[in-house]
Amino acid sequence: MLLELAVRDLGVIDDLRLVLGPGMTALTGETGAGKTLLVEAIELLLGGRADGVLVRPGAEEASIEGRFEHDGAEVVLSRAVPAEGRSRAYIDGRMATAAALAELGAQLVDLHGQNAHQSLLGTAVQRAALDRFGSIDLAGLLDARRELAEVEQRLATMGGDVGARARELDLLRFQATELETAAIEGPDEDERLDAEEDALADAVAHREAAQRALAALTEDGGALDTVTDALGAVDGRAPFAGSAERLRSVAVELSDVASEVRDAAEAVVDDPERLAALRVRRQLLHDLRRKYGTATLPGEAGSTRAGTLADVLAYGDDVSARIADLERHDELASELDAQRQRILDRIATEEARVGAARRAAAPRLAGRVQAELRRLAMPRARVEVAVGDDPGDDVAFLLAANPGSRPLPLTKVASGGELARAMLALRLVLTEAPPTLVFDEVDAGIGGEAAVAVGQALARLGASHQVLVVTHLPQVASAAHAQIGVAKRQSRERTSTTITVLDDESRVIELSRMLSGQPDSEAAREHARELLSATDPGSAT
Repeated sequence: MLLELAVRDLGVIDDLRLVLGPGMTALTGETGAGKTLLVEAIELLLGGRADGVLVRPGAEEASIEGRFEHDGAEVVLSRAVPAEGRSRAYIDGRMATAAALAELGAQLVDLHGQNAHQSLLGTAVQRAALDRFGSIDLAGLLDARRELAEVEQRLATMGGDVGARARELDLLRFQATELETAAIEGPDEDERLDAEEDALADAVAHREAAQRALAALTEDGGALDTVTDALGAVDGRAPFAGSAERLRSVAVELSDVASEVRDAAEAVVDDPERLAALRVRRQLLHDLRRKYGTATLPGEAGSTRAGTLADVLAYGDDVSARIADLERHDELASELDAQRQRILDRIATEEARVGAARRAAAPRLAGRVQAELRRLAMPRARVEVAVGDDPGDDVAFLLAANPGSRPLPLTKVASGGELARAMLALRLVLTEAPPTLVFDEVDAGIGGEAAVAVGQALARLGASHQVLVVTHLPQVASAAHAQIGVAKRQSRERTSTTITVLDDESRVIELSRMLSGQPDSEAAREHARELLSATDPGSAT
């Protein structure tokens, strides 16, 4: 739902901030005070068309921000509209496109008014609404269509004419032979060869290092001789008994180290021929990774392989399977064609079932909406839900507002008030909708009991959604859970809009103005109190 709206330098709006709550909120005020500008501000947040003419005279740009609650988290949408140049859009402070705002905004708000973008005007949305209303089971049809796409994809990748298949077979057999000849020992062969090559390449250096170490340890004057001489000098002398014992241990340790170095040196293999063979093998594996590590078969989507030996081996399996398919092409094509025909038959059956279900649900939905319109001061309105040929994917909501009129798609309904009331009626019947619904001109051309009915319908909708309604009718405003007064203020040749969340007494005064044009009239105030007491939004049904 819309938690907070901030608007600056938009039309007559100088700088205002509006905090909103759940339920139905009525926006009221004199004509031209800026009520509809608030609706336009919300529309801009939802990716609506930006026009520099909306910018307040003397300002460089208009800015709008909206803080919404969405899926348990808060999200902030922003729009900047310069007097000249292109508008800018932001989602949670990050730059975005107007299309991104529209995509996200469609999940947050639905606008119902003469100039607003309304989700229920789209064919796909109307079809989905009919399916939900009629509990249409689409699973069988969707599954069959998915299976058909898979079979047709397999048919498309089986190869073209005989010549094309022969050329593909030649290429695949060459690749298979190359991979078989390479006889890759496993996905980690290149890593094992890398380690062995490192050991062989360093064989000479290893032996030279061992010789230097042995010379330092064991040759005349080496470490072992030096320690032995030191031991001989102090051995048997009481003051140096501890030192002599340590020197004896050092001599033993040096002798052991010398033996280890000698054994390790003798184990080092110096095999130039093996080293050369390793390098040839590693180059072959490198070439195979480059050629086949990221390869795909003809007709397949782009590869996601990383170019490892494991990927090369996997590609080899794909090649073998593809060769088998091509070698039995005619047999496989015949099997797939038969499978495709069986699926097409199933699709036809499912489409007929879905089409029949949609056509059965259509008059029930139309009748429910038509009944709501009768309560909304459109007693002669006629509603139809047109469903096309099986499976009835072409769904259109049609409205004839007056007797003798031909039912037309909602997109062609001329009157903003009639369209807004049609949307209200649909929302009352259909359960799924964005959390925030905005109605402008919903009360155009009505009054009396019809106005009371519209107010009660909006309040009923406010029990499950946040509803914002711009209204001139006290009967509608009095049904709201909250009311916001919108007024113009003039000072030094500047006009600006102010907003006030009305308390109980202020609300009586505003309703008095709406009733009689005389907010100070005691009779009007008494009538306003009667309206408020007669309307309990919390119990609207």
